[in-house]
Amino acid sequence: MQLTKAWGVVAAVTGAMLVAAAAPGRASDAHAAEHTAGSGAKEAAVTLLVGRAVDEGGPAAAGRCAVHTFRPGLCGGWREQRVRATAHGSGTVLRMPVLGDTSSAARSDALPTDADAPLEIALAEPGRLTDVTVTDGHGRHLAGELGPDSGHWLNTEPLRAGEMYTVQVGAQDAAGTPVGVTMAFRTAPPADGGRLTAEFGPRPGTYGAGEIVTADLSRPVPADDPVARARVEQALQVTSEPQVEGAWHWVDASTLHYRPRTYWPAHTVVRVRSGLDGVEVGDLGYGGPSEQLEFTVGDRIEAVTDSAAHEMTVRRNGRIIRTIPVTTGKAGFRTRAGIKVVLRKEPKVRMRGDTVGIKRGTKEFYDLPVLYATRVTWSGEYIHAAPWSVEAQGEENVSHGCTGMSTENAAWFFETVREGDIVEVVNSGGEKMAPFANGFGDWNLDWGSWLAGSALAAADAHRHGAPLAPSRLHPTT
Repeated sequence: MQLTKAWGVVAAVTGAMLVAAAAPGRASDAHAAEHTAGSGAKEAAVTLLVGRAVDEGGPAAAGRCAVHTFRPGLCGGWREQRVRATAHGSGTVLRMPVLGDTSSAARSDALPTDADAPLEIALAEPGRLTDVTVTDGHGRHLAGELGPDSGHWLNTEPLRAGEMYTVQVGAQDAAGTPVGVTMAFRTAPPADGGRLTAEFGPRPGTYGAGEIVTADLSRPVPADDPVARARVEQALQVTSEPQVEGAWHWVDASTLHYRPRTYWPAHTVVRVRSGLDGVEVGDLGYGGPSEQLEFTVGDRIEAVTDSAAHEMTVRRNGRIIRTIPVTTGKAGFRTRAGIKVVLRKEPKVRMRGDTVGIKRGTKEFYDLPVLYATRVTWSGEYIHAAPWSVEAQGEENVSHGCTGMSTENAAWFFETVREGDIVEVVNSGGEKMAPFANGFGDWNLDWGSWLAGSALAAADAHRHGAPLAPSRLHPTT
């Protein structure tokens, strides 16, 4: 329900108390209300109970108390304030410390709100809440739910530490007349000490359609704390133009990877940001600020090597642009099967057999300068020029695991691909490319297996018994 006059207010903050005030220049409205009240007509208004835990109370106290069960003196740091919402939008705090009062009650009421505690708004008299909107100083919305009786509202995601919040409440009195009020409060700053941050990859630039977004956390988040993991994951936001379905996957306690369900569309713009700053993350304390990332995706280049056919097919945006005779790993050195992505391009590399376990002095040992080397695993698998095996290329597999081609074709491939481009090997007879340990093998996990590594998806499936809805993969705050 839209309230036209209810939001004609401005929030003011004194210390850290919830305060509601009429907007400047609205004195005539207030005067009119007083005149109406003096004539015997009842002013449209409801009284709101605003419950919060001040920082000294802590989450334990907050957990025992709520607006409906509030008992002065029994609920530790829990504080209730009464705020009057009226038809012309002005609000009056009906219970607050008197200015100049130095009593402990006055001092405690002025403490900042505990970010780890709930915020609840309820009606103190007949009527119903129609809308509650809570935003922080950066314009991010705090999620919450109206109760089934429309008599109370409770936040469903944690407050951020060290933030100013504005609360807009719309309601109806017992006669159905719209009323409203705006309030503000500040949460306590995060505790001193290191805060949880994320460093995103790759670097800004243009990448291939298989590029993986990485997040390296400054502190590990253990698997046995799924709530903390879900909170971190919710805060690490990836958006793209065009929008795609995607999700984070926990590689280990300090590393997350993000990928779409299928490869990035060509020319996508990807933006990555952290909303961890000020967010409470269980025993890990609070999140801190992290640098944002933006990168673009170029043409969709896919190189598929069929080891049995000794041939590589290269496509740009779905169209074949080159077919290349190749040689791949021979018996005992079969090339890894599956999907990889280009990690790096190295114009010249010295390749030695002892770096992959081949002893010096044996017949399989090699020590060669190699040109146009496109790396696809950290352990040393490349696509490169192999002039010594040109006769075998297109005919048989004679390499020690790399994909070899003529110098001319290797130079063309080197200039055509970029980091993040897709390289797939089929029919090699080799072991499957590992998802994480040796480069970016993330695409070898099917979508269900990928979501199994998402704490957010697991939490959602546990609540609803169904896979995570795609829209939840693009949180907006």
